[in-house]
Amino acid sequence: MNNFFQDLIDELGRQLESIILLRQTYKEKSDGSFVSEGDYLVQKIVIDLVKNHFPLHTFISEELAPFDNWVFDELESYVILDPIDGTENFVSGLKEWGVGISIYTDGNHESSLIYLPELDDYLYTGMKVQKYKSRIIGLSSSLTKNDLLGLPDEGYEYRIIGCSMYNMLSAVRGSYARFENVKGVNCWDILPGLNLAIEHGVKAE
Repeated sequence: MNNFFQDLIDELGRQLESIILLRQTYKEKSDGSFVSEGDYLVQKIVIDLVKNHFPLHTFISEELAPFDNWVFDELESYVILDPIDGTENFVSGLKEWGVGISIYTDGNHESSLIYLPELDDYLYTGMKVQKYKSRIIGLSSSLTKNDLLGLPDEGYEYRIIGCSMYNMLSAVRGSYARFENVKGVNCWDILPGLNLAIEHGVKAE
């Protein structure tokens, strides 16, 4: 399983320059978020590798949504991908964007990966982590001004990075005391981070 992730990291690294060159080729989706040609290139790279490694798994990706007429079967096998989490950061020239993938076989979680290509940082199932102690709380970028005004004003520091993969990786490592996303998310946004949090004994709810 980890050979797949290492192959994926290596291939995304080889094509990183091509991905970055697509930063300025993007459009707005119906929900107001952006999708770039970089998202689609990452998705194609992953699909090509998935076909070789997991030919019988159903492939789910943010950029193939919506799945209105599709019924999830909790006993089936899936590869679930967020090709670029933090596309707003990506198209704006920021390096804090990530790729997230989770693999389920016959309803059981097998492995997950968070990869931050421009930061050359990653964590996947089975890897050890350096644990830190922090007073920083990571916040989702969807919060309104009123949401922010309601935060406790003592005892914590706050960060809004704009990339769930970055935030959840930081929480797994303890670089954040916790990460809060209170607005609701899709499965591809959180599954890698939740699975890695559970693996490393970090409370996830």
